[in-house]
Amino acid sequence: MGVIFNRRVLLAGLLLSGCATVSPRPPRLLPGDPDLYGELETLLDVRTEPDGLAIRLASQGCLRKEDLRFFVDGKDAIPDVAFARRRLETCRTAGPSEAEVRFGWSELGIAGARAVRVLNPVGTRP
Repeated sequence: MGVIFNRRVLLAGLLLSGCATVSPRPPRLLPGDPDLYGELETLLDVRTEPDGLAIRLASQGCLRKEDLRFFVDGKDAIPDVAFARRRLETCRTAGPSEAEVRFGWSELGIAGARAVRVLNPVGTRP
């Protein structure tokens, strides 16, 4: 009986240690209706990551995270998120023409959400 008990303990330990190393899945990214909020800035790209949301925007080379503001509507099961600039970029650098900014799930106030809907249009505007 002692051998069976030890095997069960070993099996349970292996199963539990495997669960501890599995990385959390990021929430599903759902598109918003681009015609509904046409005045929102177009994002070049948006993606979910285990620790937050990454957005890519057009930039003149000096865009900082502090220059952006986010709005979250979490009244439904799927929170809606929108991004806007606080101020226009006035710099002219020879830097990149786009910038990537990351926002953490807890920073957005939607930690634990299974899906998120970004209301900004994504891609290039015609």
